[in-house]
Amino acid sequence: MTASSSDPVSARRSLRHWVLIPAAGVGRRFGAAVPKQYLSLAGRPVIDHAIAAFIDHPAIAGCVVVLGESDGWWADTSGYANHPRVHRAPGGAERCHSVRNGLDLLAGLADEQDWVLVHDAARPCLRRTDLDLLLDTLQREPVGALLAVPIADTVKRGSGGRIDATVPRADLWRAYTPQAFQLGLLRRALDHADASDLVVTDDASAVELLGERPVLVEGHADNIKITRPEDLPLAEFHLAQQQNAGSGTVD
Repeated sequence: MTASSSDPVSARRSLRHWVLIPAAGVGRRFGAAVPKQYLSLAGRPVIDHAIAAFIDHPAIAGCVVVLGESDGWWADTSGYANHPRVHRAPGGAERCHSVRNGLDLLAGLADEQDWVLVHDAARPCLRRTDLDLLLDTLQREPVGALLAVPIADTVKRGSGGRIDATVPRADLWRAYTPQAFQLGLLRRALDHADASDLVVTDDASAVELLGERPVLVEGHADNIKITRPEDLPLAEFHLAQQQNAGSGTVD
């Protein structure tokens, strides 16, 4: 059946899905000589694990990787450097600016209503089942959605190294990626944040500033972001566990 405005469900299913991976950061908290997205993890760069979760998925039309101006690793390190469906865009001063640059490139490839899944370059353990759950949610969702995990730990707010308050955790979530929004909406949201002189740390925050309420899709906690040196062996453990369980990322 041909999608039409009178059949919104079919029209939404006909939209394409693109992936945008901001990879212009240098990973200062990690403290390595090489940006963390290019460190070796289970025999391949961290960023290649992130890309592999999407590139052969039948619902993904293509991928944009946003690289820093002084990036000297991508071309010689990534196995996807010359992949025909992996495109490159220039990085910006902050993550939100890099995402905006990636959206500008996507504007020449995608429709305004196409979905854009923004995923961290240093988040290599995305499960195929979690990705499928997110994509399925988008078929019924007009605003957007993101993978997230409810917080289980007790949360403290502090200053000067001392506790100011204990924060109730009942409605708190850890925001993960991918975070998925339609191209046009995400561009408007990031432009609005920039015009308001706000630097948002994730894409959902920008969309929230427009008064929207994206859907939280509960994923698995092993979808970790590599931030510190101890995260690298933990990610390798998670990948091995996923492979043994048959629910890991797609190579």
